Amino acid sequence: MVEIEIEPDLSNCVQTLAKREYNRLMRELLTSDAEDTELQERLETLRMFLESTDFSELRSRYEPSLVEGKRVRFTLRQAADKTEYQLEIRD
Repeated sequence: MVEIEIEPDLSNCVQTLAKREYNRLMRELLTSDAEDTELQERLETLRMFLESTDFSELRSRYEPSLVEGKRVRFTLRQAADKTEYQLEIRD
């Protein structure tokens, strides 16, 4: 099972970082000669996360913690037909 970790900060929200990683993986797949199933799984996990998440609601849950100086980490995992995420807030 593929897991993707994203750590937003005050300069880059989780949506921005997920889009950047999606674009990076897309470029890597397009320039690769071999078929890489792990890269494809990571790309699909990010695609589903980007398409199905309410980022306004999500930001409202973690941005106050960033302002307080805490670290935030999202762990994304692909489940059946969606991406599940775990939000972790640390001091």
